[in-house]
Amino acid sequence: MLVKTQQKFYTPDEYRQLEETAKFKNEYRDGEIVQMTGGTINHSQIIGNIYAFLKSALRGKNARPFMSDLRLWIPRYRRGTYPDVMVVEGELVCTEGRNDEILNPIMIVEVLSKSTKGFDREDKFRFYRSIPEFREYVLVSQSEFLVEQYIKNESNQWLFQEYEGESATVSFTSVGVQMSMSEIYELIVFEKEDREVQE
Repeated sequence: MLVKTQQKFYTPDEYRQLEETAKFKNEYRDGEIVQMTGGTINHSQIIGNIYAFLKSALRGKNARPFMSDLRLWIPRYRRGTYPDVMVVEGELVCTEGRNDEILNPIMIVEVLSKSTKGFDREDKFRFYRSIPEFREYVLVSQSEFLVEQYIKNESNQWLFQEYEGESATVSFTSVGVQMSMSEIYELIVFEKEDREVQE
């Protein structure tokens, strides 16, 4: 969830300087600073499950995952954001002079919330697609066994794949590993109101 702060417009460098001492993470949106609010238990647990799995599965390979405390900078759209999980292949490319802001993820995972799912599926995905190295986008529901995935093929087309149900297995194509739904949703208790909506 995001909360707009003051109407003042900030330069990217002003934003970066403010983030160094900020008590809470903020996104940068072409001059605007938008505060990020805390997530739910399910949101945090799913992020942790996916990160821990990727950390283990990619050990010794030429790719490594990062959690949401590392900022992604999107130059074309002048955006600074904190994806839930990112994977970088090979050498990290950072904003010049910084070690807290990367530019080159190949895969991004976002755990959907009610307030941000529309933005994550549409505008945020458009911003992410401007990153040359980016080739896999994974959207994970926190209210049911459901994962949406977009894969960029050799023709630069984005192909959609949906995984549904507790017995499904998700193929993280860009890094060549598979993760079962039971691993993604380990320790998750779906809220009663979410289950009622699904029924």
